[in-house]
This record gives sequence, C-alpha cells and structure tokens, in this order.
Amino acid sequence: DLEEDRVPGVSAARTYRELLVDRQPLRTVVVAVIDGGVDTTHVDLRETLWRNEDEQPDNRVDDDGNGYVDDVWGWNFIGGPDGRNVRHETLEVTRLHAACSGGEEPPRDLTCARISAAFEERRAETEETLQRIEQLSAALDFALPVLAREAGVPESELTPAIVREISALQQAVVQAKSIYLQLHGAGLGRPELEEAAEAYQSLLEYGLDPTFDAREVVADDPSDGSERIYGNRDVMGPDPSHGTHVAGIIGAVRGNGIGIDGIADGVRLMTVRAVPDGDERDKDVANAIRYAVDNGADIINMSFGKAFSPQKSLVDDAVRYAEEHGVLMIHAAGNDGEDIEVEASYPTPEYLEGGRAEGWIEVGAANWSVDGLAAPFSNYGRTRVDVFAPGMDILSTYPGSDFRREDGTSMAAPVVTGVAALLMAYFPELTASEVKRIILESSTKYVDVEVPRPGSDELVPFGELSATGGVVNAYAAVRMALEMM
Repeated sequence: DLEEDRVPGVSAARTYRELLVDRQPLRTVVVAVIDGGVDTTHVDLRETLWRNEDEQPDNRVDDDGNGYVDDVWGWNFIGGPDGRNVRHETLEVTRLHAACSGGEEPPRDLTCARISAAFEERRAETEETLQRIEQLSAALDFALPVLAREAGVPESELTPAIVREISALQQAVVQAKSIYLQLHGAGLGRPELEEAAEAYQSLLEYGLDPTFDAREVVADDPSDGSERIYGNRDVMGPDPSHGTHVAGIIGAVRGNGIGIDGIADGVRLMTVRAVPDGDERDKDVANAIRYAVDNGADIINMSFGKAFSPQKSLVDDAVRYAEEHGVLMIHAAGNDGEDIEVEASYPTPEYLEGGRAEGWIEVGAANWSVDGLAAPFSNYGRTRVDVFAPGMDILSTYPGSDFRREDGTSMAAPVVTGVAALLMAYFPELTASEVKRIILESSTKYVDVEVPRPGSDELVPFGELSATGGVVNAYAAVRMALEMM
C-alpha cells in the first residue's frame, strides 16, 4: 500500500482489514487458469481448487457427458490418450518456418521471407545469449573460489558485505570482487545462471528446431481446428511451476497461516493445461477457453503469449464465445520490453475482421518502486495495454508445497484476476464489464510520473505506457464498488 509502506502494491491486506472486515463473500467465483499446469496437491491451494462435482474420479467414464473423461480438476489439452504429456514444444515461428520450407503458403499477411528472417534472428539471438550466459558462469566459477579463499569462508557463505571487506591487492582478487558484485547486483548467482542456461539450451534444442515434433504425443490433427475432444485429465503435467505460481497469486488460501494469502476470497481455481515449454498452439488456446466457459468459469487468466498466431480465427471465435457468456478474460502483455502497438503478443482482443473484445483486460508489469514503476521487461502500449499491476519479486506458491518469488507480466495478470474475482465474490450483482470498468477507473494513476521506457533508458510519462496510466488497486476498486451498491 503506497500510503502505509510506500510500495505501490494493490493494498489487498488493507482492503480486507478496513473495507471487508464485517463482510463475507456472497458467491463462489470460478477462475480458469489456462497455463502449463497446477500442482493440485499444494498445501496452500488444495482448498481453493475447482472440482467438477458431476465427474467421478478415476472411473474412466465421462460421467457428466461433456466429452472429457475424468476431468475432475479441469483438462489437459497437451496430453495424449496414453497418459503422456507434451513438455517441450517448438516456437510458432519455427513451425511456420518449417511449413514454408515444405512449400506451404503462410497465413494471412505473412510471407515466407519475413518468417525465415524472424526465425534466423531469434535463433541468432538465442545462441548469442546462451554464449553470454556461459561466459558469465565461467567468470563466476573463477571469482567464487578466489573470494572464498581470501575471506576464509565457504563459497556458499559469501555475501556482498563480506566481499566488499576483502582487501584487494592482487589483480585476480580485484577482478574477482568486481565480477561478484556486478553479478550479485544483477541478481545473478549460480542457480540463476544455471536456470537461464537450461532455458536457452532448451530453446535451441526444441523451440528452434524445425524437425522437432511434440504433437505425436497428443495424437490429434493439429491442423484441424474443429477438433475439440483430445488430451487427458493430467492437469499438473510434467512441470506445473508456472501455473502453480499464477494460481497462488489469485487464490492461495487466505488466513491459514501457511505461505501466502491469495488476493481473492471465495474463489475456485479451474486448471486448464494448454501451455508447453515453447509456444502454445492456437487450437489448444481456443479449446481451453471454450472448456473454461462451458464448465462455469467467470474469469479466465491467460499468462502466456507469442509473436505469431496463424490460426487466430479459432481463438477469435472462442473469445467471442466467452464474451457471449459474460466471462472476463485477463491476459499478460508479455515480457519483451516492446510496444505491442507495433509488435503484437498473441492472443489479442482485436478480431481479424475488426472490432475488439470488450470483456478483456491486457496487463503490464509494475515494479515495487514508483521511480521505476514500469518493470524493465514489460511490454506496453498506449491503447493496447489497459493497466499495470505488480509483477516483480512476487512471492507465490510453487510445486511441492513450496513458495518462490518470480518476475513477469505472468505474475501481474493474476494480480488483476485476483482483484476481479474479489469484486465478483463480494458484489455478485456486478457484470464482467462493470468489474472491468471499476478496475480500470479505480487504478492508481501515475500518468505524469517519469519512468524509464521498458527496454530502454529513455524517460517517458508512465501514462504513455497504457490506456489508463494506472496500477490496479484493490482498495480503491472495492471502495468504488461499495459506492455503486
């Protein structure tokens, strides 16, 4: 809370303490988390998970007749009938590049020349970044033993304070101190560098390999957009870390003294797995949205995105379907530090045939300091990003009943989703469009605050980065809702 602790957060604790102290949720709000999977065994999530009460678990029968067998916790659109799951996947640009190489015509306004150029650029950038990570790792491997020897402590016990106290007379020690302090200042230690190296190596081995085919696991026809019934019931998948983190921000159990409190009370989290390590497919996204709507979701959180959308019409139709059923969709703007007025991050609320989905909120990531309010990685857009929300150093649930801090617009979107679910739970008369209006109008405005533009050092007014120039605020939103009642 900006007034209480000088941090421009969403004031969730203050909201419950001051505005909702004598109130209880008046309805249960179902939030679909379309992501890479959620740890359904997590101690701080189990009580808030959505359960399909019309489905008997593990009887291999489609009890509710919706076409999905044993979909007790949700559904997995990137799993196979034999129980296997897609983990790694190619990027969409890789799939398009492979199709062009096979003589296929690209969709809509794309050309094979543009696709190939984008593919080669991405591959070169990835190789360069991986090389840089390896260089930094080698530098750290040199620095740590030198500093540990000089300080007389194990490498694991080195801290910036200890390193600064080391008397640096020899050139090797001077160099080691400089390396350590620079990397520590950037938040890079051995675990972070190892994780980054693994991610970029995976991107080269799978995401940017035109010969890699993950879809044989699913056993569907990926080009058939009319196909709806495929996948399996394993909503956790092989790596539910991202989705678990997202889910906890929205609805980790409040007041149980364990881990964190999610933003929303009175919420149930439906898991729909459609996002692999790589780019999600339009067909899966469209079917995930439809599944969420058909099974009672009030809000859909979408913390994913990609640069190309060859079957966007499928997603557009699903978004229209959600709109027709009054479902609010909340999407992360992306982490490329780019203006999405120029470079779109799909899915988008703009329809191919023109017009825009009204029940959609596009979310950028805010920092925890007003001076640098826009997270340096966040995408932005004067008309295409609606609002910002906290997205740096966000503590939330992690697989194995653990907790971890993460950065990203992937974290900012569920903050907005949590506020939306909070409003719907305590004010059931509100429609999705009214909830959206309250969230945007009540956001804390920093329109004239000068901040570095994400991806550069240029100072710009924060109001240039989104339609509202605001950061979502639960306290102000609930207060506005109370005034409307």
